[in-house]
Amino acid sequence: MIFADSSYFIALAREKDRWHKDALKLAEKINDPLLVSDLIISESVTMLGSLEGGKVGKLLYEYFLDNCKIEFIDSEMLAKGMETFLKYDGSISLADAVSVEMMKENRIKKIISFDADFDKVREIERLH
Repeated sequence: MIFADSSYFIALAREKDRWHKDALKLAEKINDPLLVSDLIISESVTMLGSLEGGKVGKLLYEYFLDNCKIEFIDSEMLAKGMETFLKYDGSISLADAVSVEMMKENRIKKIISFDADFDKVREIERLH
């Protein structure tokens, strides 16, 4: 299983995105199931909806439901994410910090992302 970040889904869905071609190449190579959190869905759908319109955001939402394993954060996961957020002194977002913690909990070492902030986390490998 591989964790997937919102930057990957946005790039995949938007032809105008600077990472679109790279996202398409990655999509061809990935055979493992993808794990996302509800925060990733929220970030992705919100951003895509604001850039391309609500109907496009809804299509992405439906893609998540059909193609990804979704984990929902609870208060414990949010607290762990806040610890990681503080560990990196706010240099990664809280959503990214929660992603890192979710990866640890699921023993996932790889993340698909175009967000270089994940390179600060030594325990994971960023696919981009």
